[in-house]
Amino acid sequence: MHVMDRVCGVREKAVLNDFLQTVEKYSGEAALPGCGVSTIQVNVGLRCNLECRHCHVAASPRRREAMSWATMERVLALAEKLDCREVDITGGAPELNPHFKKLITALTERHIRVQVRTNLTVLLEPELGGMAEFLRDQGVGLVASLPCYLEENVEAQRGEGSYQQSVAAIRLLNTLGYGVDPSLPLNLVYNPGGPSLPPSQATLEADYRREMQDRFGLSFTRLLTIANMPIGRFLAQLRKRREEADYWALLEQAFNPDTLDGLMCRRQISIAWDGGLYDCDFNLALGLPMALDKGGELASTDPKELRHRQIITGNHCFACTAGSGSSCAGALAA
Repeated sequence: MHVMDRVCGVREKAVLNDFLQTVEKYSGEAALPGCGVSTIQVNVGLRCNLECRHCHVAASPRRREAMSWATMERVLALAEKLDCREVDITGGAPELNPHFKKLITALTERHIRVQVRTNLTVLLEPELGGMAEFLRDQGVGLVASLPCYLEENVEAQRGEGSYQQSVAAIRLLNTLGYGVDPSLPLNLVYNPGGPSLPPSQATLEADYRREMQDRFGLSFTRLLTIANMPIGRFLAQLRKRREEADYWALLEQAFNPDTLDGLMCRRQISIAWDGGLYDCDFNLALGLPMALDKGGELASTDPKELRHRQIITGNHCFACTAGSGSSCAGALAA
């Protein structure tokens, strides 16, 4: 079944998707309520210097969608209204947005913690000279995609030359204190190369640490493991290989109720480059906006409604609850 046929709002009890039926079995409620908003994730555009095979937002060098400064100003206003503790900036390659530095400066001036999701290689682009130093000076935390510590596996997902570029970028960041100074976190992100669940986060982190230190003398703060979401390019890949049904079955069979409390959508919202409001980055990619009684306009949204909203789910949510769970902050359960 196509993922868009497996989605429904929490209020449509007569047509609950399989995910909500499973949630009801363990929690007694066929709903997934929000628990406040401590983090706002902002997708500032879909342009990227890479075209990764697993990218759920289909970012590429050909994309031109980019958040305007006017929309960013509305994001800043909402962050203040919500008394938000952190803004998590993503893309595409967010560094390529022309207002990227201005947004970060505005956030840090408001004493809002900033985290940026980088693909590493973009920090070496000639047009972005001095970007790593700017991020350090602003005290920005980094979450960096490195889908494996083996060159062959990384380049299968991200393209030829991407592995050595990633190593060079980490080396640059280490010289600036990232991954070395506790105040400058550099977290790496692993995702499987195919239709399987991530292994133990703690075990894999030890493997990454050994390989990156022994081979290159590189340091990082933590490893985050994230399952591949069966949407976007990864879904197209599954269908091409006729692996879609087996992957859906794997995710559903591996459902772990211990992950429900920590799901990122419970305490985080996502804002698209055009200002659209979503419960998570994956719903953003699928075009599934929040269900808000008072409308979904960024400028006029009631903070109270955001904090206590009912989250829109679909069967793709099984990817976040399978095994040890998966979120923007990595595994959710031991």
